[in-house]
Amino acid sequence: MMMDKNIADLRKDYTLQDLHESEIDPNPFIQFKAWFAQALAAQLPEPNAMTIASATPDGKPSARMVLLKDFDERGFVFFTNYNSHKGQELAANPQAALVFWWAELERQVRISGRVEQVSAADSDQYFYSRPANSRLGAWVSNQSEAIANREELERRLQEFQHQYANQEIPRPPHWGGLRVIPTEIEFWQGRSSRLHDRLLYRRLDDGSWKIERLSP
Repeated sequence: MMMDKNIADLRKDYTLQDLHESEIDPNPFIQFKAWFAQALAAQLPEPNAMTIASATPDGKPSARMVLLKDFDERGFVFFTNYNSHKGQELAANPQAALVFWWAELERQVRISGRVEQVSAADSDQYFYSRPANSRLGAWVSNQSEAIANREELERRLQEFQHQYANQEIPRPPHWGGLRVIPTEIEFWQGRSSRLHDRLLYRRLDDGSWKIERLSP
């Protein structure tokens, strides 16, 4: 295998913190809230950025970055065009995996579970909190479809700006929220010598959570 020597030599020893069972909350959502608050306090760039991986029914995977917009004990919510590549994959195969990578804290959170649409009321609430141009963008973009050029987007934007001038911009019926309902949540803390701390919360049939330490 050919590899640039400089790439092969890139490495960092993680030494900032550790992660022990005695220090974590038995509820993974409370634990995530604590870590997320620390990411916010550290003023990380877009701490709510996360990778979401989906797959077709026959197992062809794809992944992209999206922004977490809400979370509670029901799950982790982001918003998208339901007709997009990811929207269609998640409709056909409603299983997803999320990854948060907070490099400055040497931390990673991995989440996997099933996916459902949030209520229309929840989608409306978030949509109407967005700036007007972002709301227009949801109408302008046929997300993931091929377009001839940038000018096509600019033209469509002008058309919708004219259509909704001086009136409320409604939420497109094809745009809204998706919630990942986790069955597993793993908290990863980088440690020296690649002997990282990995604590996995696994949801049991009765709805409770079992915590396991995983080997790095």
